[in-house]
Amino acid sequence: MNELISELQNISAETQKTFGKLSAEQINWKPSEDGWSVGQCFEHLIKTNELFYGELDKIASGVRRNSFLENWSPLSGFFGNLLIGSLKKDERKFKAPTQKIVPPSEIDANIIEIFAAHQAELIEKIKQSEAADWNKIKITSPFMKLITYRLADGFQVIVEHEKRHFRQAERVMLTNGFPN
Repeated sequence: MNELISELQNISAETQKTFGKLSAEQINWKPSEDGWSVGQCFEHLIKTNELFYGELDKIASGVRRNSFLENWSPLSGFFGNLLIGSLKKDERKFKAPTQKIVPPSEIDANIIEIFAAHQAELIEKIKQSEAADWNKIKITSPFMKLITYRLADGFQVIVEHEKRHFRQAERVMLTNGFPN
């Protein structure tokens, strides 16, 4: 757990260092009509991570039980590893699987501070699940109900997803036309 918490804290610190002084114009600048701004990358991460909060609260309180599929799916390890591996590569763009996690066009200029506060909240929820067996508990993807993975893998998916969008936000800043 300490490594996971450290990774999330590092992402938060690097985000504040790299993007914390951007203006509202820079936060909301998009490299293309269908490309995301720096702010949209971090708003998306908040929206996505929050989809796990209900499950994390149940795990922390001890009332969460695996469903039949979560207990018996022979592919849980496969799906966890597949998601983690695919998020580490930037070769392929993924379309957001649901509109719930697509950020609006205009993002609050304070999104980096909002993201840092979100990270602290996420870390606290993870710490509250410390007593649970992260390899025994399996969760179902909030996007595809037939995909299950170990909670430990789910946490690593969150980390890799955040790193992926951090890199995307960095690329936005390097794009020709990014406001100075």
